[in-house]
Amino acid sequence: MDEMSLYLQATTQRVWFPIGQRPIVHISPQRDCQHWYGALCLNTGQEVALSVPGLDSLTTLHFLSHLLTIFPTQPILLFLDRAPWHRGEAIHTFLADNPRLQWLYFPPACPQLNPQEHVWKAARQAVSHNHTFLTLSELRSAFAHFLDTTLFHFHRVEKFAPLNLRGV
Repeated sequence: MDEMSLYLQATTQRVWFPIGQRPIVHISPQRDCQHWYGALCLNTGQEVALSVPGLDSLTTLHFLSHLLTIFPTQPILLFLDRAPWHRGEAIHTFLADNPRLQWLYFPPACPQLNPQEHVWKAARQAVSHNHTFLTLSELRSAFAHFLDTTLFHFHRVEKFAPLNLRGV
């Protein structure tokens, strides 16, 4: 599980372009953004994502409730970074009250271990890098469509996870 902020301003990355011509990427002067919470089902590659108004403990609780609704009977193991909104009494109480939810924290400063970070990177590359959207609504729709229609397989889990976490 992880969260991110998607900005209306175009982000750029390297592109192939004819020699002597300069690519034009239109930049919006607005700093409007849309926040997202996401969780990746490592067994299926299915992404569960919600666009949310902010990043805080209450929104984390809302997303955890959403996960329990999406997966009504399965036990859920969450891997979390150490963001402040993933900790605190309200979060620990919610997790204690919902025994189907278990969690592990990633080591500090290790985003490369988080499968959800790879989902965000793929989505940004496909949707927002080198693209200009006129409205935040258009960007949010394109981003949601990509997340909803793409499977994300994260194979590093097989290398690092204990056998009982691999679904073997």
